[in-house]
Amino acid sequence: MAKKDFLDEIIVGRTKENPEFAEMVEAALERRQLLRALAKRRTQKGITQQIVAERMSTSQSAVARMEAGEVDARLSTVERYAAAVGQRVEWNLVDA
Repeated sequence: MAKKDFLDEIIVGRTKENPEFAEMVEAALERRQLLRALAKRRTQKGITQQIVAERMSTSQSAVARMEAGEVDARLSTVERYAAAVGQRVEWNLVDA
């Protein structure tokens, strides 16, 4: 079992205050992983952040912030990013 760190302690503390907090963290991590995968696909295809930004009608710096995980991107924004790199996001429902 991995050693718990400061972030784990924060999650435990916040979850005591809000039982849904741990699930919100997990959802944010999943979106980040998806954005990382999309960024990897972008580079594999040789598409620049500037081109993605133009296709999304946004700025290159906004794309960079999304890829860096500095923003909690809305689902519609993730879908627009995927379309800009020639991909499509599929959503699945799973039991909580």
